[in-house]
Amino acid sequence: MGENKNDIFDNLLFSCACEKYRSDEQILPEHFLAIHLSGETHMQITGKNLVFKEGSIILVRKNQLFRAVKIPGSNGEYKAVAIFLNEDVLRKYASLHRIPEQERYIGESTIIIKKNPFIQGYFKSLLPYEDSTIKKTHSLSDIKINEAIELLLQYNPDFKKFLFDFSKLHKIDIEKFMLQNYKSNVPIEQFAKLTGRSLASFKRDFKKTFGQSPRQWLQGQRLTEAHRLITKENQKPTDIYLDLGFENLSHFYFSFKQKYGVTPTELK
Repeated sequence: MGENKNDIFDNLLFSCACEKYRSDEQILPEHFLAIHLSGETHMQITGKNLVFKEGSIILVRKNQLFRAVKIPGSNGEYKAVAIFLNEDVLRKYASLHRIPEQERYIGESTIIIKKNPFIQGYFKSLLPYEDSTIKKTHSLSDIKINEAIELLLQYNPDFKKFLFDFSKLHKIDIEKFMLQNYKSNVPIEQFAKLTGRSLASFKRDFKKTFGQSPRQWLQGQRLTEAHRLITKENQKPTDIYLDLGFENLSHFYFSFKQKYGVTPTELK
């Protein structure tokens, strides 16, 4: 059997696997900078499907819906290293260097960093921390985050717009957001947060926009897409139900038959 392992000390994450592994859906709590040392990561980030191969370095913005499939490389191993850019450290860095809080960032949420010897060298310097015998402290973690910030700003000074926007989530177009993210299997409360609304406000605006409750609409959208994938693209039910936000296959089959009168297998 393969093994998936995530080791975290403060804001540093080592991720290893020796068989294909699908992570749970989650909301990114902080910006993160990551390198893929072996294997591939297939990410679904706020409605977009992205593939990152061995050697890729990415900078990803916080407060996004995130799910990943980790696929080992030709050596039979998947390995990635990420450091989360803690907001408290970012604020202290901005204060120390007299960087004013930036206007609301509206650029790309996932940025590919081109090969850079300094950033690549930085990640090499993180590898020894995977050793569990090393004493790992908060101050050491902060030092490594500050180093990452410094290197990112040297790589591209405009990254300060990305890094130092500390504004709260604001109310966004609920229709556009939900059409991009209906496959995400997260609680309704999380959808509300990401659209900049209280739960009550989200439900009220949702009903005005779609004419249904969030749960009714989400299930309908997911089943409609499942029907399309099976009939138009010859996808197998067992290959799609998780990507469409269903927690298990039996629930998917039951819901599908309720809507269409046949199971996904019978439809084929």
